[in-house]
Amino acid sequence: MPIDAALCTKIWYRYAWARDNGHAQFVEKADKCEAFFRGDQWDKADKTKLRLQRRPALTINKIISTMANVMGEQIYNRNEIAFRPRSGSPAETADVLTKVFKQISDNNQLDWKRSDMFADGIITSRGFLDVRIGFNDSLQGEVVIENLNPKNVIVDPDGEQYDPDTWNEVFTTKWVTADDIAVLYNKEDADLLRNREQSFFPYGYDSIQSTRDRFGDRFNPMYNGTYDESSVMRNIRLIERQYRTLDKQKHFVDPTTGDMRAIPADFDRNRIAWFVEKFGFKVVPKMVHRIKWVVIADNVVLHDDWSPYKHFTVVPFFPFFRHGTTIGLVENLIGPQELLNKVSSQELHVVNTTANSGWKAKAGALVNMSAEELEQRGAETGLVVEVNGDPDKDLVKIQPNQVPQGLDRISYKAEEHLKGISGVSDSMQGQDRADVAAKAIQAKRQAGSTNFVKPLDSLTRSDFILARNILDLIQTFYTEERVLTITKDKLTGEEETFTINGMSPDGTVVNDLMLGEYDTVTSSVPQRETLEDSQFDQAVALKELGVAIPDETLIENSRLIGKREIIKKMNAAANSPEAQAQRALAMRGQQAEVAKTEAEAAGKQADAGLKHAKARKEGVLAEKEAATPPEDNGAQAQAMKVQADIALDEKKFQHEMSMEERKMQFEFGLRQMEAQQNARLREQDAAVQRAVAVKQANQPNPQPSNPKETA
Repeated sequence: MPIDAALCTKIWYRYAWARDNGHAQFVEKADKCEAFFRGDQWDKADKTKLRLQRRPALTINKIISTMANVMGEQIYNRNEIAFRPRSGSPAETADVLTKVFKQISDNNQLDWKRSDMFADGIITSRGFLDVRIGFNDSLQGEVVIENLNPKNVIVDPDGEQYDPDTWNEVFTTKWVTADDIAVLYNKEDADLLRNREQSFFPYGYDSIQSTRDRFGDRFNPMYNGTYDESSVMRNIRLIERQYRTLDKQKHFVDPTTGDMRAIPADFDRNRIAWFVEKFGFKVVPKMVHRIKWVVIADNVVLHDDWSPYKHFTVVPFFPFFRHGTTIGLVENLIGPQELLNKVSSQELHVVNTTANSGWKAKAGALVNMSAEELEQRGAETGLVVEVNGDPDKDLVKIQPNQVPQGLDRISYKAEEHLKGISGVSDSMQGQDRADVAAKAIQAKRQAGSTNFVKPLDSLTRSDFILARNILDLIQTFYTEERVLTITKDKLTGEEETFTINGMSPDGTVVNDLMLGEYDTVTSSVPQRETLEDSQFDQAVALKELGVAIPDETLIENSRLIGKREIIKKMNAAANSPEAQAQRALAMRGQQAEVAKTEAEAAGKQADAGLKHAKARKEGVLAEKEAATPPEDNGAQAQAMKVQADIALDEKKFQHEMSMEERKMQFEFGLRQMEAQQNARLREQDAAVQRAVAVKQANQPNPQPSNPKETA
């Protein structure tokens, strides 16, 4: 686009007003918080003054370890996004939308970018992601998610709510080269801006050069190199302004559900008529707030058109948000950190002055050194000073001041302030005493995690905004047929391929993502590594208790390298003929063991029957003896005794025969299984020998390398 000084001036002055009314104060706070996080915690003037006074300036950075603990809590607890149908939308399409979001997440490495956004938020109090459609990897366009430097995002100064849908405007800015402008926009505008060293605006001190974050020096000086080398210098500020303005726009309306969708600007009359005829929609004009998108570089307009998106591309994260005020975790730790540094430096200074408190010497009393040398070497170990006169009177060491009481307690209090304000206790850092019980440590860690609930809840809120915006992008731009692939199981590498917006043979659209309304469901789950550790410990504990946990479950939840190959080898070994024979042998052994147990039980039952019969016999004999008249001489009792003996011998014989039969069956079964196993082993040995013989027969005869061997 040509130079448009009027429009660029309008955008620039609005940008400068938003920058100087709130954003500049945020940048100042963010710079200080980032400096303390990386360990740059002393004012340059104070540090120079202390160095001139030969006093130490210690930096004991407790903030970075404290924030690392908070970042670890976020990394170990990820959020999973899913979609739920609403207003009669098909549940199958909601499942497909969840898979599409997973594909977008994996394609953009969203987990790492969310962690970077979270780190920006807890350090500077603001973190941002940018979500838009990109065409670098696909002509059809795909969702692209990028991290934004929070110092380069200027929020609406009049905004007072968390959700960007309530803001009226947002600025994003970045430094680019002239070649970047040629690729993103056009070569003519790039040539106008190439090697430009001064801003068009009278107070545009950061239009061409400014302080910014980068690998090199933080001040971007004016470049005086050659023309070609200037193409790699990112010294042109690109300003993007997205703001809302009223406009009348046509909408599709579903008469059944009342669902209303804006008609894209690139839809012509024929395409609109096709949707009306196909789905029975009605077209209704409506006055709405639309997003205008303007991009400028100095006084050159690079883009000026309606935004193709329903939402701003910016997704914010604020750890603590109070009516337009953003609060991070580092800013409240600056005071205790400064106190710790200054008190520790003062303690070291006191110790140094105690070791070298100074001397009192009579003029001309020093023999082997001058007063200046004594000043430099007065604290050396084993120093020998020759004195012309009485050494106890002519050379006296000055008694140092006593260390102020309570000085060490101040540094201890400073560390306790850091723990109390951040909520990161010794238990959460793994620094509890050795005598503290494990259950007490676990309880303290769970209680300490409560301090991070609000920042993590704000992150969940940002995830909801992100998923909502991506859902709108999918339903607006993923309109043609696409074949997508996701990793269904990271352990085995199993992939799943599915089609969206595909046309079936009967003319219906399969997995039509354009229609329907869906809710976003955000759930927090532990990171896979943490979840695996927990699942592995629980599985081992259950198996030790006797629960039949499969070995594959233990391996899946372990931290072994090459788990997939181990499981495949286990399955292959389990299906081999040897394993099947071993299982059959073990099964027969178990059956034989059961038969043996049953036989023993039957034997015990028979013994009990014999004892019972014997007891009855003795009882009958006693009764007969008591009832037999004297003249019988015991003949009848003798007959009954003989009958009882015969019955007892018969039962004993039957019991012995039953035991002998069971023993023969058991031995026969064992011999049969042993014979089958030996036959299989002989067949396998024969097969191996045949394979070796075939391999040797196919190999050529080796030629001896030593002539003597031939002879």
